[in-house]
Amino acid sequence: MTVRVGVIGAGWIGKEHIRRLTDTVTGARVTAVTDIDAARAAEAAAPVGARVLPDGAALIAADDVDAVLVTSWGPTHAEHVLSAIAAGKPVFCEKPLATTAEDCLKIIEAETAHGRRLVQVGFMRRYDAGYRQMKQVIDSGRIGEPLIVHCAHRNPTVPTAYTSAMAALDTAVHEVDVLRWLLDDEIISTQVVTPRPTSKRFAHLKDPQIMLFETAKGVRIDLEVFVNCQYGYDIQCEAVGEEGLVRLPDPAAVGLRTAGQHSTEVLTDWVGRFADAFDTEFREWIAGLAAGHEPTGPSAWDGYAATVITSATVEALESGRVVATDLKPRPAFYGGAA
Repeated sequence: MTVRVGVIGAGWIGKEHIRRLTDTVTGARVTAVTDIDAARAAEAAAPVGARVLPDGAALIAADDVDAVLVTSWGPTHAEHVLSAIAAGKPVFCEKPLATTAEDCLKIIEAETAHGRRLVQVGFMRRYDAGYRQMKQVIDSGRIGEPLIVHCAHRNPTVPTAYTSAMAALDTAVHEVDVLRWLLDDEIISTQVVTPRPTSKRFAHLKDPQIMLFETAKGVRIDLEVFVNCQYGYDIQCEAVGEEGLVRLPDPAAVGLRTAGQHSTEVLTDWVGRFADAFDTEFREWIAGLAAGHEPTGPSAWDGYAATVITSATVEALESGRVVATDLKPRPAFYGGAA
């Protein structure tokens, strides 16, 4: 079976996923594209022979669209995901699932009423080989019960449009999701500490930030978000348990010895670091749909949790307080207590 995919949003990430579904993933064909900029939609659709449709509603209703990929502007995500659920079509939504907790809950209610999982959220780190190896080690009990997790998310630079709140909403959101998954635990409180700021930042930006999370089981997490570190794109994660620790490996790179130095390359952007994870994410999504299975990746509940926790982290940054996340009880539909 070939899964016919309609893409809503033809910006950079939309075009990249169209390329991925066409050139890398087997069993998928992009049949329709829409974007608020019709010329941009046409540019993305032409190389793959897809139709250009006027809007998301038309694309979701199209007979030649089996599944929907949402890569449009964040505030439009909820509308498109809800429309896909109403049409009974699987929908893959890049993060965020929605920009407010209220819209996330509407999606959860709609999917629960439908009675079958349709939604997957694009948290690709769960598909990274290193994180998956960490998950296997933690789940096996080889390091004992996790006690502490140390993380860092570093970017060389960010544009002037990047704000202090985006450190949580756009950057740390990936750690929030992958840590909930790694630990099989929920984040119940958040705090932000701001050390001496780097002189390399724009004046309006608080950088770096140290985010401190507590989980329901009492694990303490510290996350350094430093988006003007200058030297490269650097993702670090170390889980410390009662009997050992497990550390995320750095990307494989050759060692270079020259001019009296031994060095290895540091990547400079997230594209190179997580390209394989994106490929695996879409391979598994398409393979599951082709086999008639429900999506098994990050769920609408995971999208809701990420939105609530990152919003609480922005509140913690602005208030200087420890802020409770106040998540709703997880429904049984998503594996919560009956």
